[in-house]
Amino acid sequence: MKTNITLKLDADLLREVRVLAAEEDTSISAMLAARLEQIVRERKTYNRARKRALARLQDGMDLRWTPPRSRDEIHER
Repeated sequence: MKTNITLKLDADLLREVRVLAAEEDTSISAMLAARLEQIVRERKTYNRARKRALARLQDGMDLRWTPPRSRDEIHER
């Protein structure tokens, strides 16, 4: 379902947007809708990636590292 909205823009900006829309052979409404959809999609993608990264940090990574048992072992060359 699509719903109309009212938008207030500066007259100079509106003039430039109309020219831009005409150059791209689209409407201002279609341009705005596409950009808003892109913003929402990017935000969702970011949030999913953030949750995955935080889960990895929470779980930790097994680096198969064991601390040295002695000072000599640290400085072994």
